[in-house]
Amino acid sequence: MARDVTYTNGVIAAGEKYLLKDKIFKMCETGAEEALRILSEVGFGKGAETDSVYGYENLVSADEKAIDSFIREYAPCRAEEVYLLAPRDFHNAKAVVKAVYLNLGLDKMTAPDGLIPVNEILSAVQSGEYGVLGKILGGAVEESARLLSEGSASGARIGIIFEKALYEYLLAECSKNATLKKLLTAKADMTNIITALRAGSPENAREYFVAGGKLTEEKLSKLFCEDKERALKAFVGTDYHGFVKLCFADTAEGLPLTSAERFAESYETEYFGKNRYALKSSQPFLYYVFRRRAENANVRIVFVCLLAGMKESQIKSRLRVF
Repeated sequence: MARDVTYTNGVIAAGEKYLLKDKIFKMCETGAEEALRILSEVGFGKGAETDSVYGYENLVSADEKAIDSFIREYAPCRAEEVYLLAPRDFHNAKAVVKAVYLNLGLDKMTAPDGLIPVNEILSAVQSGEYGVLGKILGGAVEESARLLSEGSASGARIGIIFEKALYEYLLAECSKNATLKKLLTAKADMTNIITALRAGSPENAREYFVAGGKLTEEKLSKLFCEDKERALKAFVGTDYHGFVKLCFADTAEGLPLTSAERFAESYETEYFGKNRYALKSSQPFLYYVFRRRAENANVRIVFVCLLAGMKESQIKSRLRVF
């Protein structure tokens, strides 16, 4: 059921006062104790307790729970709720299947609940009643469970099954929303570009490709051309020329596509940020959620780096767009 977007935008306007914004940069320039004080001043992670800088994760977790509650209460339509929370279900289902069939501890493998509580996923896996999870997620669980019980699947293979199923599900649930379809298309294409470059050959890459993108397998096969200048030219005129260039720069330096992955992770926030004064309909809601999620990711990055003694410039280079 659609919600009152005007009212939601009013809630967002009030919430934006508590965003960290440029304070993130200030945190990079100081020590962990001072960074924690900055978070305290803005009320970040309200209600969470931490008695030292090593408890920053308590604050982040509390803020993530608050974001989840906001999504569930104010998502304009189901499509936005699905886009933002369903990826957790596929992650958690993958974790549960591995835990059950490989006798692994589950506690540290799952993320917070998405649309389906983790205990319901666990019950479905243990009982074999996969259909209660829906056709696509249930199908991924059933296939993974069968392969693991036969001892014929690697962790990578199980990962492929759930990644492909996730994009299939998001495409089915979100494609009628023009904004979400555009975001999904870009993320699918960037995922396929990164996957192709890691796969090493067109044949291997084909097994990993996810649905929802607009780049064809023929176009993606150009990535394997030994002449990288020629390969890059194949993407001139597409939305991904700069992204492919970034990927090639990483591989040339022997890096594991770090810059490209950071770009992909920041894509949604940057997409809305470029047009932040012309957002309409559900877009302000999405932009606000992505900004808050980016800030949480950055708080983690800042504290991990500060506690590791890294330099300011090194920390800032790792931040997501916010």
